[in-house]
Amino acid sequence: MMLRTLTACLALCLSPSLAAAQDWNIDRDASSVGFETTAFGGPVAGEFSDWSAQITLDPTALETAQISARVQTATGATGSNGVDDPMLGTDGLAPAAHPLALFESGDIRATETGYDAHGVLTIRDVSQPVVLPFTLEIANGHAIADARLTIARTDYGVGAPGWGTTAANVTLVLHIEADAAE
Repeated sequence: MMLRTLTACLALCLSPSLAAAQDWNIDRDASSVGFETTAFGGPVAGEFSDWSAQITLDPTALETAQISARVQTATGATGSNGVDDPMLGTDGLAPAAHPLALFESGDIRATETGYDAHGVLTIRDVSQPVVLPFTLEIANGHAIADARLTIARTDYGVGAPGWGTTAANVTLVLHIEADAAE
């Protein structure tokens, strides 16, 4: 009995899934959550200024990885009222009724070019499964991740019939820098 208890305790202490979980503290000044699209015949880029993320990720123990992100939709801006007003209006992101866009990973997998975070993206209270591909560099306790994910705005109920093909597809552009939590 004593041997089984000791073996169980040792297994828990040495388990890579428990020992390798690594939390990260986001460097907000070096990070950004942006987007790119086409509107009125030209490229449009913008950014969300208020967002947060909790990240647990160790490339050697992906079974412990978890990404959870929240974006305050009212903080989206392109610098053009002609784009921002409809984007933040009732047919757009409608922040008064839908203040948050959310991403929750289910699992994270290594790929030939980086990683894929399989999860659920929620915009305007519409949830869709997505695969968020990202690259990741870690050196000296500092991580840099870059991701691009193209979504169809209509999949999330964004837009009015009069929008036509304006901003039909939106590419989320993420640059995240973080330091390993102690």
